[in-house]
Amino acid sequence: MNRSPTFSVKSEPELKVDERSLQQWVVAFCIIRFDLEQGQLIEECYPPGCLSQNEELEVAFSSFPDSVSQHHNRSSIHDCIFFFRTRRKQTSRVENVALSDIVEVDNNEASQKPTSAGVLNQRSRNIHSVNSKYLYGFVFNRQRHDERLKRGGEQNSVVILSHSPYSSVFRPLLQIMGPLYFDVGKKALNYIAAYVSTWPTPIPGQLMELPIGNAVLKVNLPPSHSLPSDNGVFFEDSASSLAPLLPSNQSVPHGLFHDSDLFGAFRGLLMQLWKLWELLLIGEPILIIAPTPPQCCEAVSGLVSLVAPLLCSIDFRPYFTIHDPEFAHLNSLPDGASFPPMILGVTNLFFLKALRNMPHIVSVGSPASNSSRFAMGSRAPIGGNPAGHEGFNLQRLSLRKLAPANFLNAVKLRRDGPLCLMTEHKEAIWTNYAAVTKPDTSILNRLVDAGMSPRVEESMSVVNNDILRRHFLELTTNFLAPFGPYFRASTPSEGSSPFADPPPLPSFNTEEFLTSLSARGPGKFLLKRMRSNWLELYRRFLKGHNFLPWFQRKRAVAEQEQYKLWRQASINTNIHQLISKMSELEIVDSFNAIERQLLGEMQYGRANADTEVVCQKLKKDLQAVFNILPKDVQQLLIMNPEKAALLEENHECSNLTERTLVSNDVISTSSPS
Repeated sequence: MNRSPTFSVKSEPELKVDERSLQQWVVAFCIIRFDLEQGQLIEECYPPGCLSQNEELEVAFSSFPDSVSQHHNRSSIHDCIFFFRTRRKQTSRVENVALSDIVEVDNNEASQKPTSAGVLNQRSRNIHSVNSKYLYGFVFNRQRHDERLKRGGEQNSVVILSHSPYSSVFRPLLQIMGPLYFDVGKKALNYIAAYVSTWPTPIPGQLMELPIGNAVLKVNLPPSHSLPSDNGVFFEDSASSLAPLLPSNQSVPHGLFHDSDLFGAFRGLLMQLWKLWELLLIGEPILIIAPTPPQCCEAVSGLVSLVAPLLCSIDFRPYFTIHDPEFAHLNSLPDGASFPPMILGVTNLFFLKALRNMPHIVSVGSPASNSSRFAMGSRAPIGGNPAGHEGFNLQRLSLRKLAPANFLNAVKLRRDGPLCLMTEHKEAIWTNYAAVTKPDTSILNRLVDAGMSPRVEESMSVVNNDILRRHFLELTTNFLAPFGPYFRASTPSEGSSPFADPPPLPSFNTEEFLTSLSARGPGKFLLKRMRSNWLELYRRFLKGHNFLPWFQRKRAVAEQEQYKLWRQASINTNIHQLISKMSELEIVDSFNAIERQLLGEMQYGRANADTEVVCQKLKKDLQAVFNILPKDVQQLLIMNPEKAALLEENHECSNLTERTLVSNDVISTSSPS
C-alpha cells in the first residue's frame, strides 16, 4: 500500500524546466532546515520568488513536527510524510464564472437566474486557474539522531507546494524526491521539476500516468465535483455526476483523499465513524489530536473522504500549528463564541487548553507508531484470530463495552475530559452530539483483523478501507438522493422549438423540501439505519456550511448539461419542418430565438470544437425563417442594423458558394477531355 517507487536519475547533462507546465501541478519545491539558533530556514525554493516572505515563514513552521520523535534508536534516521494546508494572503482575479452568478440560494429559496447561452458556454469550458485561496504543502521530514551533534540530532524537510490536494500524486512523488535529495543534494529539485513539467495537464477523476525518471506514477485524481471551489478551478463535470445515484464503478475515487487510511486512523473508534460522518456532514468544528503529524493528517484526510461524493466546503487543516496566523484568531474567541466550521489536526497538547471550548474533540493514533503512514498500533487485536484473518467480533466488542470496568473507564474519561490526554494518550471522542445514524454492525463484522504482522496488516487495511469507503459512499449518496429532482436537466418536448431558452430548473425552498421529505420519507436504506428524528439531520445539513456550495455547484453542472442538450437539439432540428407548423407570430419568435443563440455562439462558443459548423447552421436557419416571413415583416427586421448584418453576411456567404460552384462547373466543362 505504501511501497516506494524505484527511481534512477537519467544521465542528461541538462534538464530543462517548463515553468508554465510545472505550475499546473506544483507551485514550488522547498528545502527547509531546522537551525538551532535561527529556527526553521528555507535553504532552497524553486522556482525562486514564488512565495511572499510571510508565506515562506508559514511553510517553514508547518514543515516540522512539534517535537522530535523519541520512539526509535537514538542513532537512527527517522523519515515521515505528512501534509498541511495554509491560507494564501494574496489571490489574483479568478477567470471563471463565480458561483454567486450561477445560482442564487438563500435560507428559504434557491432559484435559478435566467441564463444566457453565452454564460453557459463560458461554464462549459475547462478552466484551470492557478489562483487559490489555500496552499497545500506535502512534506518529507527526516530526523537524524546523532549524539555527536548539538542537541543530539538534526532535522530537514523536503516540501512540495501545490494549489491542488492531490495526495495520491505527491505522496509517492515525495517517496522518490525525499531520499533523492539526501543522496544527491539540491540538484534533485531541478531533476524532479524537469520531469514534472513534462506531465500532461491534470484531468480530475481520471487515471493518469506520470513519468518520473525511469518510473511511472499511475494515480487516480479526485473528481472535479470534490475539489474545493476556493482555488478558482471550474472543471467540466460529466452528466453522470448530476443525479446523486450510487456510482456503478466504485473502483475510481469519488471524493478527496481516497487514498487515506481510514481504517488505520480510526481503528480504535470504529463505532464512532457514523457520528463523525454526521458531524462532518453538517459542518461542525472538530479538533483531532494525534501523537505525530502523519497520524493527524491521516485522520483529517480520512474524515474528509468520509462524506464523498459531497463537496467538503468547511476548512480543514491536516496539520495545524500554533505558528499558523489563524491560531491567534481562534485563541482569542471569547467564551461562548462559536468556532468556525473547520477540522483541525494537531499534535501539540497546548491546543487542549487553548481551544478548550471546541465542541468536538477526537483523539486518535498510537505514540509508538513510526511509519509515514499511520501504523495499526501495538495493542492486542480486537477480537478474531490473528492467524485466520477473521472479522471483528462485534458481540465481544459489545460485551466489553458493557463490562463494569469499561463502563467506569468511560465515565472517568468523560469526567476528566480531553485534558486527561496531558498525562496519557488515549483513543477517545468528547462530544455532546447525539447521532441520528446507527452504527452498521454488519459492516464492522466484515472488517478483517490481521493481528500483529505489519505486512499482512497493510494489505488487510486496504481491504478494510475499501469496505468502509464503499459503505459511507452509499450512505452519503442515499442521503443526498432527495435533492436529485432539483438537478434534473430537461430536453425540448416534441414539436417545441429547441431555439427557445430552456426552462429554469425546479426552484428550491427549504421548508417545502422538508415538508415533502417528511411526508414521503428518506428511503428504505436510510430508514433502516437512522433513528426517528432523521428529519432533524436534514434540517441541520441545510443550515450547515456544506449544503450551499454543493447545491450551487450541482445546479451549475445541471444548467450546463441542459444547455448542451438544447444546443444539440437545435443542431439536429430541420428548420423547414419546424416552421411549417407555426403561425406567423411563432415564426417571428423563432427568428429572434435563433438570432440570440447565434450571437451567443459567436461571442462565447470559441471553446467548442464545432462552433464554426454550428454558426453556419444557425445562419442558414435564420435565413430560412426570414425568407418565409411577409415582406413588411422582413423590411421591419432589416431596419435593425445587427439583424441586417447577420442576414447580409449569410447572404454573401451563400452567393460566394454559388459563384464558386458555377466557376468550378465552367472550368470542368471547358477543360479538354
